[in-house]
Amino acid sequence: MSRQVIHTENAPAAIGTYSQAILVGNTLYLSGQIGLDPYSMELVEGIEAQIRRVFDNLKAVCEAAGGSLADIAKLNIFLTDLSHFQLVNQIMGEYFAQPYPARAALGVSSLPKGALVEMDGVVIINQ
Repeated sequence: MSRQVIHTENAPAAIGTYSQAILVGNTLYLSGQIGLDPYSMELVEGIEAQIRRVFDNLKAVCEAAGGSLADIAKLNIFLTDLSHFQLVNQIMGEYFAQPYPARAALGVSSLPKGALVEMDGVVIINQ
């Protein structure tokens, strides 16, 4: 199967040796997104703003591949402070409806650029 690079200007540009996402067949592999504004490439301030920005970035990449957040089958969440887990749940409820994706949430010591949250995932595009 061929691999297709997915890129959108509506999510932060890859700042390393990776792509925003890779589509293989109907499976989309999302690279990790932090709370970078895609236009300024600056980290937004505060945990709530970063969580929302991450979901908006993931949404933009899913849409660039012909999908949506509703197509995410597995979501991985990385938090530098697990006390923010309830806030992630609350905001996630604004972006997703049942059936929710499978999910893991992990506490990590640090993230790129000093981000407070990062998310990646696997999406099944219904073509």
